[in-house]
Amino acid sequence: MKYAVAIDIGGTNTRVALVNENYTILERVQFRTNVEEPMETLNKIADFIIEWDNPIQGVGMSCPGPLDLVNGKILDTPNLHGKWHNFYVAKELENLIKMPVYLENDANLAALAEAVIGQGKDYNIVQYLTVSTGLGAGLVINKKIFQGAHGFANEVANTILIQDGPSHGSILPGGIEAICSGTAIEKRAEKAGLKVEHAGQVNDLAKAGNQQAIEIMRDAKLYLANYIAGIQAYIDPEIVILGGSVALKIDGFVQDVENLVKEKVYDVVKPLVKVVKSNLNEDSGLLGAACLVFTK
Repeated sequence: MKYAVAIDIGGTNTRVALVNENYTILERVQFRTNVEEPMETLNKIADFIIEWDNPIQGVGMSCPGPLDLVNGKILDTPNLHGKWHNFYVAKELENLIKMPVYLENDANLAALAEAVIGQGKDYNIVQYLTVSTGLGAGLVINKKIFQGAHGFANEVANTILIQDGPSHGSILPGGIEAICSGTAIEKRAEKAGLKVEHAGQVNDLAKAGNQQAIEIMRDAKLYLANYIAGIQAYIDPEIVILGGSVALKIDGFVQDVENLVKEKVYDVVKPLVKVVKSNLNEDSGLLGAACLVFTK
C-alpha cells in the first residue's frame, strides 16, 4: 500500500492528513494557520509527518494562490500575509521533513480531486469553484489540471464584476472574491451595520427578512452566476462543481446559483448547465493533494 501526506494551508486553518492510494484518509489534524509567520505553521506540519510511521511517497501541498508553481513559491496571496509573501514554501518544508513536496494551487487540487474521485469523475471537462474564505477556481481537462501558459489559469479572485464595487484586502474593487466569498458576505454585512460572525449568519438574517442581508446574499449568488455563465460560454464545461463553506453549508445556495445561470445562457445551452455541490465536503483539497503525489 502506498501513502501520501496531504496538506491544505488555508487562510483560516491548516489541515494535514495521511492518505492511502485508495484515497482513504487514515489520520488527520487541523490547527489555526499563522497568517503572518509561515515557519510556525511548517514546523507544526513537520512534527505531525515525522510521527506517522508509514512508507510515505511524498507530500502534496495546497496553498492559496497566486503561486509560482515552477519554484514552489507563494507570491502575494490575499489570504496570507507578512512573511508568507514570496515564501519558498515547498523547499522550506522539504528541508524539515527530507522528502519531496509538490505544491499546487488549493482550488486546482480540489478540482483534481473532484475530477478523479468526486462529482466530476465521469466527465472530461470539469470546472470547480470554491466559495469560502476566498474564492478560487480550477479547471481539469481529461484528468489533468489546466495551468495556462504561466501557471496562473483560474486565478479568478480579482476578476472585476462591478465597476468601483466592494473590495477587501488586496482584492481589487468589484473583484468576484469581494462580492461572493464568505469573507466578502460577512464584511459587507458588517459595513451595513449588521452584527454577524460569518456568512451563514448573514443568510439567516436574509431568511428572516432583513433587507440588507437579502441584498448581500442576492449579490453573492447573482454575480457568481454571471461568472459561471461566462464560463459556460467560453469553456463549455460538462459540469461545474461548487465547494467551500458557503456552497456546502448554506442551504439552497448551489441550487439558486444553478437556476440563475440557466437564466443567463442561450436556450440551447440551458439543458447542458449542471452546477452541483461537491460530494467531497471540505476534503477535496486534501484528496487532490494526495492525487498529485500518486500521479508524480
